[in-house]
Amino acid sequence: MNENGPALLMTRPREAAQRFVELLPSNLRANLPIIYAPLLEISALPVMIDLGGVDAVIFTSGEGVRVASDGQPLRIRAYCVGERTTKAARLAGWDAQYSGDTADALVAALRADVPGGNLLHLHGEYTRGAVAKRLSDTGISCSGMAIYRQELSSFTTEADTALATQRPLIVPLFSPRTAAHFASLCPENAHLSLIAMSEQVAEAMPRLQSGARHVSKFPTAEAMVELVCDVAQTWLRVETEPRED
Repeated sequence: MNENGPALLMTRPREAAQRFVELLPSNLRANLPIIYAPLLEISALPVMIDLGGVDAVIFTSGEGVRVASDGQPLRIRAYCVGERTTKAARLAGWDAQYSGDTADALVAALRADVPGGNLLHLHGEYTRGAVAKRLSDTGISCSGMAIYRQELSSFTTEADTALATQRPLIVPLFSPRTAAHFASLCPENAHLSLIAMSEQVAEAMPRLQSGARHVSKFPTAEAMVELVCDVAQTWLRVETEPRED
């Protein structure tokens, strides 16, 4: 395999990155090297998750599901953002309900079909969407609790080398915070094709927007996979086409 040819640079936490790569077609994985360079490290906060008096929880990430499931034994109703988060919650034993692909969609769904009792949003130290506040403002009893930390990390040696040598890199980016951090670390001359999960993610890296930039039609892993496949196939065709003399 050509070590100077295109590669996929994954900046998500390692487990999440591997789950995403597993969604890619096997023939693409066989032809597109993967460089794992997590820019976020997830760790549980030293807090006690007390679900006494809580009628349902809200999960907006798989990390929230994992940390909450490890942190206490009780399983109750869970309103989830994204099909993969919903699936993870069900596998962990929660009575999980899919409530849209974004925090906005979840808030709209719960406002339209107001749940009874007390809700608790279990999230990371950095969270977007103000879910608990927006629900509380409409009279729904909801509070929030940070249960995990998202520490920013530097590039791995392999990623640094690929960027410095201008190796063509396809880079899926899933959150504004990670995108902004990636942009702050990235050299000016890097050869990138950026794939943003949303316009908000794309807008977080204005310094890099002059390069090849693609925005997913939907904020889902499946839509991101489709876009990665489209971009990768174009690059691989170019890479394998015979050169004219």
